[in-house]
Amino acid sequence: MNSEELGKRIKEARLAKKMTQAELVGTFITRNMLSRIESGNACPSVKTLEYLAQRLDLPAGSLISDETPDTAETERSDRNAQQLINTKQLYIERDYLTCAGEAEKLIGSEFEDEGQAILARCCLALSEKAMNDSDKTSAIKYAKQALVLADKGIYKSREISVDATLKLSEIAGEK
Repeated sequence: MNSEELGKRIKEARLAKKMTQAELVGTFITRNMLSRIESGNACPSVKTLEYLAQRLDLPAGSLISDETPDTAETERSDRNAQQLINTKQLYIERDYLTCAGEAEKLIGSEFEDEGQAILARCCLALSEKAMNDSDKTSAIKYAKQALVLADKGIYKSREISVDATLKLSEIAGEK
């Protein structure tokens, strides 16, 4: 990180705390020196950085860390969270086909485990619906998918595995 970026971070942190330069420096360094640091014309020592971070109530390394919040990542995470909420609502409304499509969109995101669990439950419900509609091919397809999904992620479900296995047995018995 260059001294200009460092100075900018110090200034932003100071302004966020509603502190003047004089309030921040106390008696450790001069206000003029802080002004030079904030404008990028001087590079503070490690000891000065530690002092400024302490006065700003920040972790010592935060002023020099190259890590900055990635707004694109934050926005993507927010969209995925909203996707999960919408998917749950569809499940509650028993719109299993649409819900399954929405749950699939969560696969590959930070909500993959939740997506797989919801998708497994949707597939089980869709298998039951297909059986009621006398569509054994779809019933088998959905029951098999539920069986596979029930054993994935942190929300593994023995209940869904058993129900899917029973559903496949039931379908096999009707052929």
